[in-house]
Amino acid sequence: MKHHTLSVLAAGLALALFGSVQAHAESANLDCKLKFSLTGWSLIYKHAEGHGTVSCENGESMNVKISAKGGGLTVGKSHIDNGTGRFTDVHNINDVLGTYAQGDASAGAVKSGTAQLLTKGTVSLALAGSGEGVELGVSVGGFTIEQTGKIRK
Repeated sequence: MKHHTLSVLAAGLALALFGSVQAHAESANLDCKLKFSLTGWSLIYKHAEGHGTVSCENGESMNVKISAKGGGLTVGKSHIDNGTGRFTDVHNINDVLGTYAQGDASAGAVKSGTAQLLTKGTVSLALAGSGEGVELGVSVGGFTIEQTGKIRK
């Protein structure tokens, strides 16, 4: 009888663990997007600030502040309006917050565009946008997303 009880208990624990792992893996596929505007300048040191909104397929959204800082051989001034981003490997909306590693090589005058892939641990962010400005150079740094308001459902 004890052996049967232990077998049932072990099977129950295995099923619970498998269900938990499976639920965790499935929840990592939460589709979240970023819409943003960004204005920046660079003269060796690169600095840009902006704002945006993160929205996820589960109906949650939040306003965010964006900043990009770094250094390298750069010079210029630019702004991006109506930029977009798409996150991967997100479990919940808070996973998008933090600083992403950023590398950049750019050259543009008057009308310019950007496409970048940034990473923060297992979460990645693909950015795309167009705007105006003049920029030339290579830089590395961080792209930070901070929450500025409550999460809305």
